[in-house]
Amino acid sequence: MVSLASSQVLAICKDAAGIAGNIFAFGLFLSLIPTFMRIMRNQSTEQFSGLPYMYGLLNCLICAWYGTPLVSPDNLLVTSVNSVGAVFQLAYIVLYVMYTEKEKKFRMFGWILTVFGLFAIIVIGSLFILDLDLRRIIIGSLSCASLISMFASPLLIINLVIRTRSVEFMPFCLSLSTFLMSASFLLYGIFSFDPFIYVPNDIGTLLGVVQLLLFAHYRNSSRGDSAEGLIVSYS
Repeated sequence: MVSLASSQVLAICKDAAGIAGNIFAFGLFLSLIPTFMRIMRNQSTEQFSGLPYMYGLLNCLICAWYGTPLVSPDNLLVTSVNSVGAVFQLAYIVLYVMYTEKEKKFRMFGWILTVFGLFAIIVIGSLFILDLDLRRIIIGSLSCASLISMFASPLLIINLVIRTRSVEFMPFCLSLSTFLMSASFLLYGIFSFDPFIYVPNDIGTLLGVVQLLLFAHYRNSSRGDSAEGLIVSYS
């Protein structure tokens, strides 16, 4: 009876953490809107690179696939958040292609085909793995590696803030959303005993804490908004 009650509490805590993570992730996806409002206003992608959105799309697709019942049981909240993320990333990519130079358009179309081609290979290849535990380990490892590599961007921002002693390159809302989302999915992974979720989000939570501490330390020395800040923040 005690074991049943504790498992129910664990399931409630897991769902609560997952729902919170979905909400905070939505805020993180929305944080890119000012960048694209600027692109639409100026009718140009300027120095912005489209590759981060491509990589973000691939990352969301892999993680969404990991969360499906075909790969891992009872992780639909992982699929939901990454499905929404994939839609946002695809929308940003479409806007980027609309306003970028002609030669970059063809390059972006090539990257889009590459991303969906890689994802199709991952999905179809994993379905040929009949051992469900092995399938979960392989796709989980891919999603974990993809998430960890995504943290290269916060590391670059942290390095830039320390060098410039200014937080103009590190938007507070972006840092806060990253921390809250990572912390929520860290708890979600712990409650579900899933290392493929809690390991990368543990790193994300630590980096989020570092960014918030740096913001508190350097906020008074910020020189204000700049174009470079927008460019660096999303690369």
